[in-house]
Amino acid sequence: MPILLSSAKGLPVLTSVRILSLIVAGGVSMHRLPMTVLAMPPGALGLVARLAVAKVRVAGLDPAPLLSKAGLSLSQLQDRSVRLEAASQIAFLNLVADALRDEVLGFHLAEAFELREADLLYFVLASSATLGEALARAERYSTITNEGVRLQCRQDSDLRLRYSNVGVARHTDRHQVEFWARALVRICQTLTGTTIRPIRVTFAHPRCGASGELDAFFGCEVAFASEHDDVAFARGASQLRLVNADPYLNELLVRSCDEALSHQARLASSVRVRVENTLAPLLPHGKVHVSEVARALGMSERTLARRLGEEDLTFLAVLEDMRKDLALHYLADASLSISRIAWLLGYQEVSAFNHAFKRWTGQAPTQMRSRITART
Repeated sequence: MPILLSSAKGLPVLTSVRILSLIVAGGVSMHRLPMTVLAMPPGALGLVARLAVAKVRVAGLDPAPLLSKAGLSLSQLQDRSVRLEAASQIAFLNLVADALRDEVLGFHLAEAFELREADLLYFVLASSATLGEALARAERYSTITNEGVRLQCRQDSDLRLRYSNVGVARHTDRHQVEFWARALVRICQTLTGTTIRPIRVTFAHPRCGASGELDAFFGCEVAFASEHDDVAFARGASQLRLVNADPYLNELLVRSCDEALSHQARLASSVRVRVENTLAPLLPHGKVHVSEVARALGMSERTLARRLGEEDLTFLAVLEDMRKDLALHYLADASLSISRIAWLLGYQEVSAFNHAFKRWTGQAPTQMRSRITART
């Protein structure tokens, strides 16, 4: 009979006996990773996508067409040994958000899901000694759950976890980021048995009409259109003891996580995506010069132009495509004024945005907004 540990809510948590059986049976993430060194697009376990499918079904809709548009299928999601492309998961979340008219879909999906669904990553965090140690483990092992996400843990004036996209475009990734932020706070509260809340939360994407829900949950005013995606706790939070700390189990899980990392494929990341992810936090501040982007990527302007040319692209083409995609997305949000959208896209004058938008679509932004509103 397996020994059970008690969670903060008195629920049973998998023990070393159960986790060891998962490892032997191939049930943890390390055995779902490709055993090749070939460059591959970032993959994900598909947790958020499965939660979104369930929400679509609750709403009485068929998820299959939405999955198909995102390049996914129900059979993929039903087979937990299959890793999804991280970009396809992001695309699916956007389609579901539109279908359900849920501006903060990711935030809602993180409200009550079973935290242990995060698989091996959750257990290596839960068995750590302190919150600071757990978040350091999150930095090292987060790619086991989603290779398109990189977490950075910093402990100085505060305890901060920073979310970055790897190999997938950040500017389309609102819902996954907000899911991660809420899930992170829930995990911290559960592991410490406290009601700990962050002192600061920032997102690179803009505020929407429903963003007040995030302010209420986090207990602070969330800063949107920021340069980084951060969740920060007070400095002393790093020393909080975890209610299910188990050094023996943690040592076992750390070895399993390290083995999982050793089997990860080399990720393919296009220069286009790297440029887009560099541009995303710079756009609202008007820093859209090629020199600024090249410097951030650690290359000369000439090298950047050559690398983009290898993908049959130019810097201007990437910038224009990104601005057009974001403009169409922002126009669907009635809470964003045309002048606010122009600023978010890096235009100093509304007239410059109007001119560019007419060139892209043949219509003025106000006309396009009217069409979008009529469709919904």
